[in-house]
Parts: sequence; C-alpha cells; structure tokens
Amino acid sequence: MNNSKAIEIRDLHKSYGRMKALQGVNIDVDQGEIFGFLGPNGAGKTTTIRCILDMIRPQSGSIQVMGYDPQKNPRAVHRVVGYLPGELSMEANLRVKNALRYYAELRGNHVDKDYMYQLADRLGLDLDTPIKNLSKGNKQKVGLVQAMMHKPRLLLMDEPTSGLDPLMQQEVYRMLKEAKAGGTTIFFSSHIINEVESLADRVAIINQGVVIEEAEPEKLVNMEVRQMRVRFKNEVDTHRLNQVPGVSLISNGNGAVAMLRVEGDLDNLIKALGEFPVSDISLQRQSLEEVFLAYYKTER
Repeated sequence: MNNSKAIEIRDLHKSYGRMKALQGVNIDVDQGEIFGFLGPNGAGKTTTIRCILDMIRPQSGSIQVMGYDPQKNPRAVHRVVGYLPGELSMEANLRVKNALRYYAELRGNHVDKDYMYQLADRLGLDLDTPIKNLSKGNKQKVGLVQAMMHKPRLLLMDEPTSGLDPLMQQEVYRMLKEAKAGGTTIFFSSHIINEVESLADRVAIINQGVVIEEAEPEKLVNMEVRQMRVRFKNEVDTHRLNQVPGVSLISNGNGAVAMLRVEGDLDNLIKALGEFPVSDISLQRQSLEEVFLAYYKTER
C-alpha cells in the first residue's frame, strides 16, 4: 500500500441477490484530508463504508485501510478508526454518560475522557438523559462523540449531520475541521451538496453503485440546479431572462412573477435582474436526486 493513502479501494463489487449495490468502485483517500462521498439515497455509500469496516464482504475487489486489509486484520482497522453509522443502536435504558463509558470500555478505555466530555459539552448533550428520551438529533450527537472521543487516525462517518439543526451542523463542521488539523483523515458520506462543498477537500460522486467521477468541491456549484421565484414591482418582459446563460423561464405569471430554473452559479442572472424592478426573490434548491437526473441524464 502507498503510505500516503488512508484508504485504497480497487474494483469493489457487492450484490444483494440480483441487486448490484457496487459495480467496480475505485477510491483513493489521502492521509490527512477530508474526503466527501456524495450520492443520492441508495447509490452505494453505506455499502462501501460497511465493506471498509468488514461489516459485510464484497464479492470481489480489494480494500486497504491505513495499511491493513480489513478482511485479514479487522481488529487493527477498528483500533485506528472511529465510526459513525447511519443509525447507531444503543441500549435504551442507559443514560448518555453510561453509554459513552460503555463505548470507552469497548475500546479498552483508550479514550481521552476530558476530550469526550468536551465534545459532549460542545454539542449541548445532556449526559444524564436516558437514551430512550433522546430525540433523533441528540442520538446523533451521542454517535458523534463515540466516534471521535478516542481521537482516531481515520473517521468514517455515514451522514454525520443527520437530524441536527443548522447551528449544530456548523458546530460539527468546526469539530471535523479541528480533527483534520490534528492529523485525522475523514471519510464521510452525504446526499447534501452544500455539506460536502463546505467540508471536503475532494469528492467522489457515486450513483447506482458506480463512482461517476472525482471532483474538487468547486465543481459541485456547476451541478446545482435551483428554482427561483422573482416578483416584480410591475409587469415586465420576463422572456428576456431566457437569454441569460444557464437560465430557463418556467412560467411568467403575466409578467409580474417569474419562475426560473437556474443551472450553475447565479452571477449572470443577478446581473441581468439588475435591469428589472424586482420587489422579491426566493430561491429553492432541488434535491440531489433531481440534480443527478438533470446533470447525469446522458451518463448512464
């Protein structure tokens, strides 16, 4: 294995019966980077992560994690990895502090307890609350703490901000960037373009079990498709907006309101709207599934 690589995946195939979950996945993750794994639900993100951890085994292909083959030496992989699953199963009657102590014991108590409590405090996690009384977001916080508390060399995170409010999402982003600054490699899956764009140094985009391409986060801007609703102070000739690159007019509301479809960045449209008597603008981002349908409709 290349010593600069945290993860090397070659020609990974995994099927569940007739359903092909992974169809020849190849991924390289450099040590010390934040690597985003982006794709719609059902694309193969979680299956890939579970293969990396030897939780399930592929039909073919090879994986190296921090120099270890997870099939031959899963314990070595688990020692250097912190893992946040998409849904963490916890004993309902335990209080949060006891659940975290249990996870620490599973790691032989090789955990920085002060750091563990610091993470919980930053996330606003009440340590005395029983797990059964936690909301989805607070359960996610427990998962984040248990994944990070031993300061792993590699963090594998499946949808790390699922269930969190926007302010808490930003705090998690700060925590992950601090972990990277401390030398941790982070591999995380997401179906949220903005999240990957905010965090990742590099991105692999997967759809239907195939890595379609690797990209710099800036490329994601060109994938975005938005709908914009523009209200004007008086009736105008909205058809002129059809001439703006990347913009198409969906409806014009008798010239008083325009619904627009916008691909890529908004710079050209904003400049064009400067010539109109605009009273209000609202913007709606499309789902990643809609983005894939629009952006990759000729790829498969």
